[in-house]
Amino acid sequence: MQIKAFMIIALAAVFCLTSITSAAMAAEKPKAAPAKAPPPNNITQEAMKIGIRTCAGRINQVTNFLVAGTDSTGYITDVSKSNPDQRMASVSMEIPLKDSSAYAAASFAPLQTNYCEGIYETVVYWPQRCTEVAEKNFAAFKKSGALSKRVYVRDGGAVKVFFMPAGTGCVVIKKEIVR
Repeated sequence: MQIKAFMIIALAAVFCLTSITSAAMAAEKPKAAPAKAPPPNNITQEAMKIGIRTCAGRINQVTNFLVAGTDSTGYITDVSKSNPDQRMASVSMEIPLKDSSAYAAASFAPLQTNYCEGIYETVVYWPQRCTEVAEKNFAAFKKSGALSKRVYVRDGGAVKVFFMPAGTGCVVIKKEIVR
């Protein structure tokens, strides 16, 4: 009699556990598929043809960000012909703007299997004074003072912005490490 009662209790417990698990699984929202990476742009395709694999995704990510919204970007790459997938790679770009151009440089370093870090800098001349450019465009960034005498820094965490007076205007250099 005890064995029969034990088996009934055990079956009831299994049934309850199965019902709870099934209900929880049914209530669980299906996970969205991960976003597809954009197709390789011209710069990334060139890097891949040379033999860069480890940093191809990072190159595509950073260069797509830098040239977003532009029609044509001129660029040159600097890549080691010897074992390019295990060496630093660099690209320099001219990015057309409304009334001028920006210069951008990005470098990529494979650090370990299937991992790559990048860094980019953009350089743009603004006809306004540096204080105006900083307050209007980078007000949320923390004021960090001068590097030495005339180049002032604003700190946005991973992004640093440097303001260098140039005549009546300002050269603005934005730098970010992408991990």
